[in-house]
Amino acid sequence: MTCLKALILAGGFATRLRPLSCSRPKTLFPIVNKPLLEWIFQRLANDGVTEAIMATNALTQFYIKQQAPSKHGLKIKFSVDPAKTPLGTGGPIKKAEKLIGHDEPFIVLNGDIFADLSYRELISAHNKTGALATIALCKVEDPCRYGVAELSEDNHIKRFIEKPTIDKAPSNLINAGVYVLSPKVFDYIPAKKPVSIEREVFPRLAEEGKLFGHRINGLWIDIGKPGEFLQTNKIILDAEAKNLKLKRAKNFELKTPVAIEKDAMIGENSVIGPYAILGKNITVGKNSQISNSVIFPYVEIGEACQIEGALIGEGAKIGKHVKIGSGCIIGDLAKIKDNLTLSEGVTVCPAKEVTENILNPKGNC
Repeated sequence: MTCLKALILAGGFATRLRPLSCSRPKTLFPIVNKPLLEWIFQRLANDGVTEAIMATNALTQFYIKQQAPSKHGLKIKFSVDPAKTPLGTGGPIKKAEKLIGHDEPFIVLNGDIFADLSYRELISAHNKTGALATIALCKVEDPCRYGVAELSEDNHIKRFIEKPTIDKAPSNLINAGVYVLSPKVFDYIPAKKPVSIEREVFPRLAEEGKLFGHRINGLWIDIGKPGEFLQTNKIILDAEAKNLKLKRAKNFELKTPVAIEKDAMIGENSVIGPYAILGKNITVGKNSQISNSVIFPYVEIGEACQIEGALIGEGAKIGKHVKIGSGCIIGDLAKIKDNLTLSEGVTVCPAKEVTENILNPKGNC
């Protein structure tokens, strides 16, 4: 294996995950109580990568350093974009050129993707072809949200089209957000300006016969939407269920699979699960029910609450006899008073105090 560096693109603003992304970057969203970034670090380290470069904005760099996820032995560096206008997906690669160097191919991956793939296999495929870029490709039912590749029998990418309409999609093989790039690719990316590698660089490389694809068959999920984030947690919870140490249920009931940090305090006669994920320092009152939900750390939930299919942000306080419906998103530090109902799809912004029922899914921001 020759590729030892990985560039993680983590400068996006995660607008579709608001209000939870108002106070954390997408790459720090918890997947079964572990930041997505830590899952990424772990897989990179397991596949022989020794150094990860984080391409971020200044605020994301602050959050990552503050939370300090486990590095799994990786050397971590930052390439920070100080500009008000984001550099796109290609600009950060060019900006990190000095940190990456020109000695060997390197990995680039989006920091908001949960992917069960072998970086070793991807690098090996790249080295065998002499490509300038090799894209990990996965098959999806609807390719129109992504970059789509037309692949030849020898794994040449003949065409690469970013977010085509359904009638113009050449296949259902999409860009999985992970590539191996040879240093010569820096010559294709202009410096100090926003560049889309998908729209400006990959199509050119395809025309020149220098773009290859490598199919992956494992789990691949973009956590860019609340439903996808919740679904990712449920899938990984299923996969990790055997490895999780469950809190001992004394006077409450656990319906597996669940993931509960050991310091959680749960009241008597409460029912937790299935598919409930509770972060650290959470308190749950007696006679409450929580299922199909991700509860971030330091949340207080009162007695006789019903929470189904919701995301509840860090430090939120939920009063007694509160009912929170499927698809609800409660921002960090929000307060929900006693005896209230939030109907399906309601959004509550960070630090907002809710004092009456919300039956309109447009939310309370």
